[in-house]
Amino acid sequence: MEIEVKKAAELFGGKIFGNENVTFSQISRIDEAQPGDLTFLYLPNYEKYFPETKASVIIVKPDFKRVRDDITYIVTDKPHEAVREIVVKFFTPEIKFKGIDPTAQIDASAKLGENVTIGKNVVISEGCEIGDNSIILHNTVLMENVKIGKDCLIYPNVTIREECSLGDRVIVHPGTVIGADGFGYTTDEKGVYHKVPQIGRVEIGDDVELGANVCVDRAAIGVTRIGNGVKLDNLVQVGHNVRIGDHTVMSGQSGVSGSAKIGKHNIIAGQVGIAGHIELADGVIVGAQSGVSKSLNKPGKYFGYPAKEWGQSLRLESHIRNLPDYAKRIKELEKKISELEEKLNKVK
Repeated sequence: MEIEVKKAAELFGGKIFGNENVTFSQISRIDEAQPGDLTFLYLPNYEKYFPETKASVIIVKPDFKRVRDDITYIVTDKPHEAVREIVVKFFTPEIKFKGIDPTAQIDASAKLGENVTIGKNVVISEGCEIGDNSIILHNTVLMENVKIGKDCLIYPNVTIREECSLGDRVIVHPGTVIGADGFGYTTDEKGVYHKVPQIGRVEIGDDVELGANVCVDRAAIGVTRIGNGVKLDNLVQVGHNVRIGDHTVMSGQSGVSGSAKIGKHNIIAGQVGIAGHIELADGVIVGAQSGVSKSLNKPGKYFGYPAKEWGQSLRLESHIRNLPDYAKRIKELEKKISELEEKLNKVK
């Protein structure tokens, strides 16, 4: 597909410098772009690739120096947002499969909305409800009484267990499991573990996206709840009875232990561990590989193990890195003090 520069620039009000009749067929990184590609620049550390890029079109900020005349520029204040608009308009993948595949096993009691797509070997169990225009792709299993809203996209090999519900416009990527048993056991006098039945459910709001191999455990009793607009990256673990507030995002390999409550508009970076039965306020940002062992009651940035206010954590980290120097200086001071004490004793 050949896309005209004019049509792309019109999406976000970009101003064109250079050949307005040029076209592009794909979007590429600036260091990998070839003739016929569109690329973009919004981070200064990538500007070093500009002199050698082979792209035909580049999106840049207004203050960028346009020193090459063999490339067409689209100028806008926010190149990364402009690229997003181009991707959404021209490059969003289309699910070509339509209708209900004959290999799907759909219980007679299930209710399917209009224009629903069901892929190969999908299992839809008793009492399930699927909203209009939703797509459920190959090998996905919906157990009893699962409810899926309108305009959802469930990729292959997803498992959604009994009594769980998804809102509208939810995207679930391959391998994700919604509603598996929470990690609940008791021990007897001999130290033997006995399983506690997990009889709750999972409720997922509207406009949520769950990455590949995400695990959202059902509640022991009651509900594990994922709020509207939440985005969970690949390999995120959400324990039983966790509550995640609206429009919170969590990066890959992060985990939330049971009954923790995460506020709205939180940003949880990669490999963060959050202990059970604690709370994070609205507007909290937790840096990568942090361990949150106590409640964070104020909005702001936190980092470290245990997680501390961002500035304090960086100061502590600075001191830790300087410990060898501190140790050397302390030894020197101890030596000087010892020498002074010897002199004082001689004077006495």
